[in-house]
Amino acid sequence: MASLRDIRRRIKSVKNTAQITKAMQMVAASKMRKAQEAALNGRPYAELMNRVLVSLRDRVGPTLHPLLEKREVKNELVILLSTDKGLCGGLNTNLFREAAGYDIESTQFISVGRKGTQFLARSKRKMIADFSLKDHPSFLETKAISKFAIEKFLSHDVDKVTVLYPRFVNTLTQAPTKLSLLPITSLEEAGLVATDEPPIAAPEGGLLFEPSAESILDAIVPYYVHYGLYQMVLATRASEHSSRMVAMKSATDNAQQLGKDLTLDYNKARQAAITTELLEISTAQLALG
Repeated sequence: MASLRDIRRRIKSVKNTAQITKAMQMVAASKMRKAQEAALNGRPYAELMNRVLVSLRDRVGPTLHPLLEKREVKNELVILLSTDKGLCGGLNTNLFREAAGYDIESTQFISVGRKGTQFLARSKRKMIADFSLKDHPSFLETKAISKFAIEKFLSHDVDKVTVLYPRFVNTLTQAPTKLSLLPITSLEEAGLVATDEPPIAAPEGGLLFEPSAESILDAIVPYYVHYGLYQMVLATRASEHSSRMVAMKSATDNAQQLGKDLTLDYNKARQAAITTELLEISTAQLALG
């Protein structure tokens, strides 16, 4: 049985751990609220842009832009959105389990996040680029990633670009999700946004595009890709902070419960020691008497 000194040391260590995890929980909760607001605030704009693109594509034809071209998939590029830090539950583990399912020979990876870079290096998968983003990434920062992916797709180095990221469902649920970024499907079809509204209806006599429908398509399609990836990065940040807050809360609760159990063990051991001393004193008195 552990000595009283050992139990006291363990109690002190557990209390210190609980203080650290509690502080991390509070920080994650603060960041989570901001990240969730950023991810949710952009959805109405994404839904409207989705409706515009679908309506425009239906009127001018999907073959008029190379980013809409569907090809036989011989080589695939996967953008892996992970976290820079750990202590966020099974978020990265579930994500990497999905990434491990891709064929090594025909799949290339772009890593966004230090944990993803480490996983790809360990599993010896082909990583052609890695990017690091701030805790609150801007649109211009994520645009560099999507621009690189567009260049790979247009040069026919890859036939498909997929984004693998933890989709934010709610505070308790973050689902690893694969979304096709190129060739473009609507965000509604990809599951990034959900809207029951139909595409924007054309007025009587048809829509009038100025200067032309083709030039508008050329302008909106690349921006659509940039903004779609930006929304996925924001969802990844919201998922990260939510998962970390839940993990740290669970760790704090476990540490506090362990502290209570150790305190109970300490009291039992102390009571046993006192009882033993009293018996020894009583036995000595009886022997002298």
